[in-house]
Amino acid sequence: MSDAARATVLARVRSALSGATRTPLDSVPRDYATERPAADVVDLFCDRVADYRATVERVPSDGLTGAIAAALRGVSARRVVVPDGLPQVWWDVLGAEFELVGGDPDVAELDRVDAVVTTAVVGIASTGTIVLDHGPGQGRRAATLVPDVHVCVVEEARIADDVPAALRRLDPTRPLTFISGPSATSDIELDRVEGVHGPRTLHVLVPPNAG
Repeated sequence: MSDAARATVLARVRSALSGATRTPLDSVPRDYATERPAADVVDLFCDRVADYRATVERVPSDGLTGAIAAALRGVSARRVVVPDGLPQVWWDVLGAEFELVGGDPDVAELDRVDAVVTTAVVGIASTGTIVLDHGPGQGRRAATLVPDVHVCVVEEARIADDVPAALRRLDPTRPLTFISGPSATSDIELDRVEGVHGPRTLHVLVPPNAG
């Protein structure tokens, strides 16, 4: 752009702004995008999770442990990481069929497991993202990155409409992991490769509650 053209553009901007009232940023209304009804939020979350090539199921609370076992059975899992803080009934049901690894397994031990089962602190409907803060029932970050399969339980009440709504529920001092679908990347020919930076398979179960 020449100096003359730039001067013309700036002059027109100054002319358009002349007489305009400067509004403080904190006075701008920001409630124009109200959240969707709860049922729509859950439906949207499931749709967006599926868009990422993850498996997502809405299940009743009394069928949750059976759904977890079925998800693990579907990938032929044998050794499964179950972080501290998961409901005891999950341990009881899964322990009858799978070899459970609790506590805080190191990376070498994680290399020898087939899957991990966790809860999540927040789900984000608009992006289909799952957020872990690695509190009870979620394990440390390596436990959800090394195993090839991640089965994650996201209660309906934990699903937020969008990213700002989700951030209001999170503690910024916690270590946060955002997961959008199975781990995937593309090679130089743009062929999709899954399981490079984390689990190849993500199976999300959405019950009304996980108690």
